[in-house]
Order: sequence, then structure tokens, then C-alpha cells
Amino acid sequence: MKHIAYIVTFAALILLAACNADTYEKKGDKALALGEYYLAADYYKRAYSQTRSVERNKRGERALKMAQCYERFNNAQKAVGAYRNAVRYKVADSEAMLHFGRQLLKTGDYKSAQKVFAELKDSMPGNVLVKNGLESADKAQLWKKQGSNYTVKKMDIFNSRRDDYSPCFGGEDNDYLYFSSTRNDAEGDDLNGITGTKSADIFYSQKDDKGKWSRPESVGTGLNTEYDEGACYITPDGSEMYLTLCEEDGDYPRFAKIVKSSRSDASWGKPQDVVISRDSLSTFAHPAVSPDGAWLYFVSDMPGGKGGMDIWRSRITSAGLMGVENLGEPVNTPGNEMFPTFRQNGDFYFSSDGHPGMGGLDIFVAKIGEDHKYHIENLGYPMNSNADDFGMTFEGAHNRGFFSSSRNDGRGYDHIYSFDNPEIVQLIKGWVYEVDGYELNAAEIRLVGSDGTNKRLSVKSDGSFEQVVKPGVDYIMLATCNGFLNKKEELTVPKTDKSETYTLQFPLSSISAPVLIDNIFYEFNKATLLKSSQAALDSLVMLLNENPNITIELGAHTDFKGPDAYNKALSQRRAEEVVKYLVSKGISSDRLTPVGYGEEKPKKIRRKVAERYTWLKEGDVLTEEFISTLKPNEQETANALNRRTEFTVLRTTYDMFDENGNIKNPPKPRKPKLEEETGDGDTFYFDF
Repeated sequence: MKHIAYIVTFAALILLAACNADTYEKKGDKALALGEYYLAADYYKRAYSQTRSVERNKRGERALKMAQCYERFNNAQKAVGAYRNAVRYKVADSEAMLHFGRQLLKTGDYKSAQKVFAELKDSMPGNVLVKNGLESADKAQLWKKQGSNYTVKKMDIFNSRRDDYSPCFGGEDNDYLYFSSTRNDAEGDDLNGITGTKSADIFYSQKDDKGKWSRPESVGTGLNTEYDEGACYITPDGSEMYLTLCEEDGDYPRFAKIVKSSRSDASWGKPQDVVISRDSLSTFAHPAVSPDGAWLYFVSDMPGGKGGMDIWRSRITSAGLMGVENLGEPVNTPGNEMFPTFRQNGDFYFSSDGHPGMGGLDIFVAKIGEDHKYHIENLGYPMNSNADDFGMTFEGAHNRGFFSSSRNDGRGYDHIYSFDNPEIVQLIKGWVYEVDGYELNAAEIRLVGSDGTNKRLSVKSDGSFEQVVKPGVDYIMLATCNGFLNKKEELTVPKTDKSETYTLQFPLSSISAPVLIDNIFYEFNKATLLKSSQAALDSLVMLLNENPNITIELGAHTDFKGPDAYNKALSQRRAEEVVKYLVSKGISSDRLTPVGYGEEKPKKIRRKVAERYTWLKEGDVLTEEFISTLKPNEQETANALNRRTEFTVLRTTYDMFDENGNIKNPPKPRKPKLEEETGDGDTFYFDF
């Protein structure tokens, strides 16, 4: 009887274990359907462990499901172990073996991967992923030995014990680094069912004047939520951030979407949805904006792609995104192409596990060749490894910056690395701003080079711009902005084997406000111009020649010392003296009106003057009463500021029309000396 009782008890335990295994598998299936791969893997693992070894088919099927989940949340080591069990129990078909081989590559087990792909050549003839996988297994060690010009270093300052990935430069001087992280400081208290960590948030680090990066901190609750925020990308002008958001719903599968946040003062606002397609059953992720701001690139598995995740793009317009197109071959493959990004010169970078590589996601660059097609190049070792390598960001025009990789982390967590590939870079760096006023972020730079270069350059929020130029080329740059006069600069870039940065300033003169002509000097109590005024006056001559359709008033001002009538007469003579000089340089006298104001119009302080003199603030008016409240040395400076010569634009249509109101000398079609179509189809050219 005791023996029979043992048998009954043992049978009951077996039955209970089988019931538990089935329950865990059902829970795993539900979690998998919702995209909660970490949670599903845990359920399948429990189901597997409670499945009797004699139930080989069930054990193998549960191992296979477990492997697929480990693969989805990037734990390649555990995925390989689970796939081996699926193979041992003979439930792995050709498709499962293909995934097994790809995971073997990701762990760096090239010998085993080579064997798997060689066997698959017969069962899956013509399969691109099999072909590329076999090439990867055959050549990865050689590629590692060959190396490249890149140097790579792990950046401990940015990294935590969890995922840190997809860095992105921000700030006017690339002094901010934004990235995604699942560290413990992220919002929310729950662990993510997809990864088993906290949901990712956007963090940032700031670089000080000595080049040292600060400890990362959260961007804040205006942008971050309890859900997943990741893979951010800041527009070229720095005003907007695109990012991926993955919200959680316990009853429906998770689908990532792209959102956009606008910068207000020093913080990022609450993100708004970016409508790409009405397709609600596809993923939209990993946004990137082209250097000209014209295209949004993104990743999606929507119908019409090559397989897996593909890279797509949509045109950015004032009315929203217009049209969607797949980049096609050779960029996209039946594998996964992800994390698009751009270098300032227009080179396009992305990560892929479908092209031949070292394993996992490798970083590739796609350059437009003379045939106007993309040509794909693997960046090689050490940029790439057998793990996932992705999410590059470039420091300005240079081939250096940061990227993320899961290399050397057995748990599959991503971390941030620096990279550097020294190149000789000739760079123009410029600023466009209002004379004595604010930066002009609505300005545009037109760049023409003697080599045929013809571009429109937008400026950042601080009025700055950067552009890579070529040695031995002559360039002309014209800064334009509505409400302001044009400003032209010329530059010849010498032939050199060193990196150089050429800094240019574009102070634009307002059409509606008086503009100070700085560094105009007269003899004491006289109207005679000093020789030291010549440079400033010649700059005014150049400005008038660059803007031939304006007429101006030359206004001379004095301080409050001396009788009013005397000051007015002196200032009139000084204004007339300036006009004489301009006429002597070829400026028509009927474009110039001299007016002496004496002490009638005290100076109103503008931003740049207030920055120079801390005891003044923007908007102060240097009246006699105001000056009397200042310290003696400050009074003298204020009087000197009142003694000034300014010009004011009177007309912008001088000599544009004939007596019948028709435009004189209308432009005629001609073949330009230098030309190149811009992105909007417009063409412009300068004469050298």
C-alpha cells in the first residue's frame, strides 16, 4: 500500500508540473504577443524547466520560443544556449537555424556559425542572409586583424550598469550630449516587460570649458515619462528633438512611434506625435534629420520594405511630412537596417545585421557615387565588433564623436564609446547677427566656390553656421535676412595639410533702425576725419556697393558738453565730411543725406553694448539726466558713446525703376559661371 501511495503521489506531482508548464507557456505566449520579450522568456524558461525530458518535442518547442525572446531583447549568450537545446530536440527548422547562426555570429563563435550557414546553403539556396552570414563567418577574423584608422574608447562618465545608448550631440558648440538610458534614475518604478530593466529616458551630460563632461542627469519630466523614450535626434538648427516613444498598454501589442519636442529657453517641451502614416500596426522608430533639414529618416517594418526593419524617409514641409519612400537597395536588406544618422558633410550612416559584418549590428556608411547611387562600406574594426554597434553622433564637421555598443557585456547591455578617425578638415565657422543686437537665426548664407560649389546654408539658433570647404578654392559668402542689408565676405582657402578653421563675422545692418558706424574719429572740436577712420568708412563703402538700391542718412551726434547750437553745427559738418569721403570712393551723392543732430538724440543701449559695460542694461537711454547719476569714469564712457556717427536706411528701391515704373535692367537668362541646383530647384550665382 505504501508503494502504491508513492506511485500515486509521484504521478500527481508529474501531473501538477505538466499543468504548471502549460500555464507558464500560455502566459509566455500572451507576453510574447504583447511584445514583452523579457517577461515571455522568463515564463518559457519556467515552462521548459518543468517539462519532462521524455517530452522531447514540447521541451524543444519551449526552448525555441525562449531563444526567440532572448534574441529579441539582445541577450545573445542565452539565445545561443536556448537555440542549441532546440536543435538538440530536433525542432529547429531552417528559419530557426538561420537565427541560430546569426546569434552565433553575435557571440563571436565564428567557427560554429560557419558550420550552420554552410549547411543552410543547400536548404535555403539564394537566401541573402545565409550568403552574407557565411561571408561574415569566413572573414570576420580577417577584418578584425586588418583593423582601421578608428580609435575607440569606453566612456565611463556616461555609462551605468544598465543600457546607455544612441548618443546625440546638442548645444551650439556641441557641448551637450543626449542619450537614452535605463539606469535606476529613469522615471517610473516598474520594470519594463520588454527588457527587464526600467523603461528608458533621455539623459544629458554637459561639457565645461576645459572639455570635461559632467555626470549625466535626466532631461526632465517635460520630455521623459514612465514609458520608453529613446534614440533621440536634434535637428541641424538645434530647435527640435525627434525621438522614439514606446507606450505601454496591457491589452495590446507595443508599437514604437516617433514624437517631436521643441526647445523653449533651456528646456525641452512635452513631445507631440509625428504623423508618418495611418498604419497603426507597424513600428516607427530611430528618427534622423538630413543636414539640410529637408528629410526625416526613420526605421519601420511597415509593408513594402525589404524585410525586417528598413530605413525610410519622408520630406519635411511647413505643412508636415509629405510622402514616404523606402531607401531600397543597396541600403536595405532582408535583415534589419536601423539607427540612421548623418555627418555634417552629408555622408549617411546606419547599422545593419543584414550586410556582411562582424556580427550583430555593424555600422556602415553610404556615400553617393558619381553614378548617383549609394555605395555601402563597413567601418571595420574597432568601430564594429561581434556585438551590436550603432547610434553614431558626430562632433561638428569632424570624424569623431560617440556611438553605442553591447560589446564585452555578457548581459547584452549597451554602453557609450567615443570614436576618432583623424582627418584634415578645412572648416568655415561663422556667425550672423544684428549690429549691436541679437543673433539672427532666420538668416541664410549663400556659398559659392570657384570649384562649382553653390549652396544655401541655414544657421543655428545662435546665428552660427559651419561648412567644410576645400583647399585651393575661392569662396564668396552672402548673408541675407529679411529686414536687414546683405553682407558679403570672401575667402581663399590655402592648400595645406593641416586642419584649419576660418572664422567669419556677418553683422547685418537693420533697414528700420539706426546703425552705428564704429571707429569713426574726428579731430577734437573739428569735422576733420582722422586717418584711423578709413577702415570703418571703407567698410561702409563696401556695404553700399553690396546693396546698390539703398539710400541712407548719415547722422552725426555729439555729447551734452557745449552749447546746443554749436554741437548741432559741428555734427552737421562732421556728417558732411563723411559724405565727402563716400563720394570720393564712387558712391553717388544722391544716395547720401548728411544730418547733424548735435545732442538731440541720445544713444539707446543695445544688447552688445550692455554686454560690454555691465553698469548699463539694454534699453537705457543716455540722456543728460541719466548720465548725471553715473560714476565719473562711467559718465565719460557714456559721453563717448553719445559721440557717434550712424546711418539709417531711407529707401531700398534706389535706381531700380525707370520713369515708366518698369524695372531697369531685368535679369536675362544666362549660363552662370558657377552653378549648381539647390534642394528647392532654385539657382543662384555670384561673379568673382
